[in-house]
Amino acid sequence: MTPTIGVLALQGDVHEHLTTLGALGARARPVRRPAELATCDGLVLPGGESTTIARLAGLTGLLEPLREAVRAGLPVFGTCAGMVLLADRVADGAAGQQTVGGLHVTVRRNAFGRQVASFEERLAVSGLVDPVPAVFIRAPWVEDADDDVEVLARVGTGPATGRIVVVRQGSLMATSFHPEVGGDDRIHGLFVDLVRSA
Repeated sequence: MTPTIGVLALQGDVHEHLTTLGALGARARPVRRPAELATCDGLVLPGGESTTIARLAGLTGLLEPLREAVRAGLPVFGTCAGMVLLADRVADGAAGQQTVGGLHVTVRRNAFGRQVASFEERLAVSGLVDPVPAVFIRAPWVEDADDDVEVLARVGTGPATGRIVVVRQGSLMATSFHPEVGGDDRIHGLFVDLVRSA
């Protein structure tokens, strides 16, 4: 099966996700309208600014269809701001911040600090043999996860050691970091496999 995987194309690293998914054999498409979402077997919510993406999704009529798609079991992969958008609960969220929800976690926005605190780490991820390059840019972390959420990776070094940065819950997956800029497609590969098995 060649899955059709959309990338929410309202803000963020859309092109990089489309390129990576295409290289893995998926039909990768930008999604800007509800009709485009309806054609997808899976969806990526990219990094960017979570409040801006949520506001634009509301203005384009996508926010409710996104919520319905998650409730219906559409496989969705959120990266950085996309993790915030998938979270049911946001710590230190902006006033009136909305999310798509569905992922049973509490996420703290910008948990690792400002842009100048961005960093890279070789991250051990459950299910992958070798560590992956993880690029953290104004990244969130998972502060609390319900029992049905599988933790796939935690920060291994520095002051944030032990913080949860990769999770999976059924057909939902999220990373705190930007796998589309690390030059390693294995995290995307895990998601493509998840879509194919859904």
